[in-house]
Amino acid sequence: MSEVSQKDESEPRRIIHIDMDCFYAAIEVRDHPELRGKPVAVGGRSGRGVLTTCNYEARKFGCRSAMPNFKALELCPHLIIMPVRFDVYRAVSRQVRAIFEQFTPLIEPLSLDEAFLDVSHLNSSVASIAEEVRYRIHRKTELTASAGIAPNKMLAKIASDWRKPNGQFEIRPEDVDAFVVDLLVGKISGVGKRTVERLNALGIRTCGDMQKWSLTDLHRHFGNSGTEYYRRCRGMDDRPVNPDRERKSVSNESTYAENLTTLDACVEKLEALYAELIDDVKKKHSDRRLHKAFVKMKFADFKQTTVERAMDDFDPGLYRHLIAEAWERGKGRQVRLLGAGVRFYPLKKEGDGEQLEFFQ
Repeated sequence: MSEVSQKDESEPRRIIHIDMDCFYAAIEVRDHPELRGKPVAVGGRSGRGVLTTCNYEARKFGCRSAMPNFKALELCPHLIIMPVRFDVYRAVSRQVRAIFEQFTPLIEPLSLDEAFLDVSHLNSSVASIAEEVRYRIHRKTELTASAGIAPNKMLAKIASDWRKPNGQFEIRPEDVDAFVVDLLVGKISGVGKRTVERLNALGIRTCGDMQKWSLTDLHRHFGNSGTEYYRRCRGMDDRPVNPDRERKSVSNESTYAENLTTLDACVEKLEALYAELIDDVKKKHSDRRLHKAFVKMKFADFKQTTVERAMDDFDPGLYRHLIAEAWERGKGRQVRLLGAGVRFYPLKKEGDGEQLEFFQ
């Protein structure tokens, strides 16, 4: 890119979220031209395997990441499932990282196929910067990427989904208020499927609906998360782009309208949390080594306990064992919140062997 002048730091931030389109599957189609136009997925090829990702041709049949192979093949009998080649995907991701570095040192990888770029210091049009990044990615890798442009990370990530695949969308600072009013609350950063259900039950479906609630009421219903929701539903997000970010764990949790009174009830609720956890890890962190499984249990008196054990791979039996141990610690107390998570092994540093994180 041509030389650029420095931008006034008092002006709004300009964040780009780059999201590679069907990254693994797109690489397989690129490397195997005979697959072009056919439904293609990447994942384990055993009977108990799951899809890591799939291309848009496969998604038309309802296939999606983290779906069991047998289910995907029921939906799309002619689906082609390719084995995972992490060494190839990491090599391509390093090429993409090198392109990002031509524009800014402020790069925050999220997972194997996406990253934030802070280009606030550049004076060029942010839309033209995003277009040039996507052009160079395609020229170098023969792959397409989508981009979201906004004054903060949350909105940039949302915007990158607006024109997929191979497109980009910009939310200008002056357009934020109008954009978020009709935005579904499920798009807000940090709001998962369970929280969406709770919000919908309260009559909150859009950010505009949530804006009618006071900070006090949101905090009363959702604790500290309610404070964040109050800001996020107004399009506010002050999180910086962090080049040194390393995800150490992934978890989800749910607070129940009625306390759980038996171990069986806890195990039943755990199943949904476990399925959502697997989906999140396989979709966003599938190249990270699993280190420990853990469950969190908060009791009716607001005391809580966390139980964890070493793990090599996901095992529903292990999580059931952990929830049983947590229940025993509660000595029969009713449960108001359950959580399930996984901790990762630390990433290797430069010189200690090949990195596992995207763009590293």
